[in-house]
Amino acid sequence: MGKTFSDGVAAVFEVVHRLRAPDGCPWDREQTHESLRPYLLEETYELLEAIDSGDEAKMMEELGDVLLQVAMHAEIAAEAGRFDAAGISEAVAAKMVKRHPHVFGDTSVANADEVLRNWEHQKMRESREAGSEESVVERVPETLPDGTPGFAAAYQLIGRMARVCYDDLGAGA
Repeated sequence: MGKTFSDGVAAVFEVVHRLRAPDGCPWDREQTHESLRPYLLEETYELLEAIDSGDEAKMMEELGDVLLQVAMHAEIAAEAGRFDAAGISEAVAAKMVKRHPHVFGDTSVANADEVLRNWEHQKMRESREAGSEESVVERVPETLPDGTPGFAAAYQLIGRMARVCYDDLGAGA
């Protein structure tokens, strides 16, 4: 019988662990979150290009390269005792369950727009529960890819604002 899904996904994490081992690859062992930053961005752009081209083989390759970046960052964090791949997977799974009450709970939604609106409201609730008073505007990432035109940040902000009620834009609302 073939490998399970978890065996297949685990393979890249095992390879990265070996690459960063004391007898592994000198280049891989030297990498940090900061030094890998440009590669993550590059691989993301290559994935976007593959998606735009409709080339599924290229898309699979580029998704693998993005997954490799995730594995590298997870391994670096695990080596420092901060978090690991299992923790990343569990945290994002829990977040997806929490943000999809229409699938995993008893909430009903009429359409995809309502899902997005609920998503933004849930993010605001989570932020407030964590003690943050950031508004929707303040949650737009400060760091955007180099060379991104100024309107890209505004476009992202307008999209977020459109998914929530205007009254919810303030931190205390």
